[in-house]
Amino acid sequence: MATLDLDWEDVREQLRTWREDNTRHSEEVVDMWDYCLKHYKHKLGDERWMVEEQVVVAGLDCYRLDVAEPSLVALNDQFPGSLRVRKLKAMRLEALERFDEAMDIYDSIIRQDETNSTARKRKVSVLRGQGRITEAIKELTEYLKIFMSDSEAWQELCDLYLKEADYSKAAFCMEELILTNPHNHLFHTRYAEIKYTQGGLDNMEIARSYFSQAAKLNPNNVRALYGLFMSCTQVLSSSKMSGPKKKETQQLATWALKEISDRYSKCRTNTMDGSKILETFKSLSIMDKA
Repeated sequence: MATLDLDWEDVREQLRTWREDNTRHSEEVVDMWDYCLKHYKHKLGDERWMVEEQVVVAGLDCYRLDVAEPSLVALNDQFPGSLRVRKLKAMRLEALERFDEAMDIYDSIIRQDETNSTARKRKVSVLRGQGRITEAIKELTEYLKIFMSDSEAWQELCDLYLKEADYSKAAFCMEELILTNPHNHLFHTRYAEIKYTQGGLDNMEIARSYFSQAAKLNPNNVRALYGLFMSCTQVLSSSKMSGPKKKETQQLATWALKEISDRYSKCRTNTMDGSKILETFKSLSIMDKA
């Protein structure tokens, strides 16, 4: 890529679009800045500083400190003492694996502004990256006391609890997500998977219900169909099942298996043959458990 290959105004528009969409495209940002836009930054006006910040983050993502550091210096000169610039300095320290120094900066930002969500999230990221899962859970729990509607934070907390095999608390996180977004089939699927993992008849019945709801919300969710079939199979294996309930579950499992079979028959190719998978499912012999 050469400087002449790119029009600086087109590059500016592209970077602006990525900022508005809240997407990084770090490698592209670094290339566009390095080969083109840095030579025209004097034409950007006040937008230059948003671009410089974007470049710092992209450079750190790609470990291109040669790109990130000049922009960081320019931002620091323009906005001395800015919390956003201090956050970028801490991210640079993270890239250099000077985590304790980065944490000190994040702590100082939080002391100055308790509602600074970015600094709190960066702390969680640092702790998780160092394998300090218990501390990350504690930090994220404190964060959610302030930002209770942050769905990404609830998903992250669920992941952390799963790493600790604390399935009941992971399930609670997914319940919060389902309450805020009841039409998200992925949330229903994940909650069902957690209840399935917990085991026991009660949890299997809950898993069956949520796998069924996920499949209803998105009929193309094959993962939910698999889960529905497996949870029905587990429920049918229980001796505590009543006759009518067992028949209903049996019908549901048969339907799920048929739906899975239809999906494989539609997408079967020379390189992918689902027949062996379907044979494995059929060998579970649901009818034998009636």
